Amino acid sequence: MADARQVGWREVLIVAAVAVGIVLAIDVITTKVPALQDFVTRTPLVVIALVVGTAWLLWRIASRRPPEV
Repeated sequence: MADARQVGWREVLIVAAVAVGIVLAIDVITTKVPALQDFVTRTPLVVIALVVGTAWLLWRIASRRPPEV
């Protein structure tokens, strides 16, 4: 029987670093482009992104099959 793949600290740190990099890149882009900054501040874009990301993550967790014994 194949061993289930376990997520380790390395994977967690990689995902965290990528998330921080994306947020910093978006911050730099919105700072340089005033029209984009106005769009981001006047719309609930961040809230929508968080709701969609959370829903996707919960769906992934809920749809996993339990390990066969």
